[in-house]
Amino acid sequence: MAWRFAPDLIAHHMPHFLRQFARHYLLSLQFFTRIPVTGRLAAWVGYSPAMLRASAGHFPGVGWLVGGWVAAFTALLLAGLPEGGFSPLVAAVWGTAFGVLMTGAFHEDGLADVFDGLGGSPDRDRALIIMKDSRVGAFGAIAMVLALLAKVSLLALLGSVSSLVVCTALFLAHVVSRTWPLFLIRLMPHVGDVAGSKSKPLADQISRASLITALIWCGLALALTGYAQVALDSIAIDDDLMALMWALISALTASGLAFLLMWRWFWQRLQGFTGDCLGATQQVCELAFYLGLAVTL
Repeated sequence: MAWRFAPDLIAHHMPHFLRQFARHYLLSLQFFTRIPVTGRLAAWVGYSPAMLRASAGHFPGVGWLVGGWVAAFTALLLAGLPEGGFSPLVAAVWGTAFGVLMTGAFHEDGLADVFDGLGGSPDRDRALIIMKDSRVGAFGAIAMVLALLAKVSLLALLGSVSSLVVCTALFLAHVVSRTWPLFLIRLMPHVGDVAGSKSKPLADQISRASLITALIWCGLALALTGYAQVALDSIAIDDDLMALMWALISALTASGLAFLLMWRWFWQRLQGFTGDCLGATQQVCELAFYLGLAVTL
């Protein structure tokens, strides 16, 4: 059967809740990544503000796919490159580039806009205007460069410990860091030009069901990683399983603290959030996850 009929065929044999799950997940991929969801598949998925609002619960699920692919790509590079030397650094650079390609620098763009706005003016209204400007200023450029340098250096450090450690870090960081921004939506009002915002469908707050969906995605990723650690019996320094377990707890704690700092910053400066704030929070929480893991290891 031709591919163009596949979505209809799948839908016909799927229970209603699974069809809704698939539609929301694919819409989340369409909105948050550059992974092509086009043609008849896109028509089957459909679109409405309510659907996009519900798809936010699958944001950590997008992290499963992006983090999994970036981790696999990094592992292949580490396996193919000469052992030792600058190989972890090379793998970190190319893995980071691959991740940016998959997301279209969606979150990095938010990071740059936030630092341009909040760094460029102490006035709330002026900061919001600057954040809407598509041009990147000095504060945004500096923030983006420093964030990329921090990410590459931390991943290179983790890669020098072992390929399994850095791949675990990549997978979990992408999932966990995509969970925290949803709490901004839950806890804060949307501010700025709502009518012209890309995050307008999210401005009405995330539903409890969507937040539970996100927490399930995140919990499953943590459970899968814990199970893999037990099954492999040894993926940490000196074959010490508990060392990596404590390191992951430290990484989660660091990521959570980064979220609290971002939440406090946005509340003090903006009394709410914008779509750019969500992307900036994802980036900062991802970096904090790597840092917490690296410091503990």
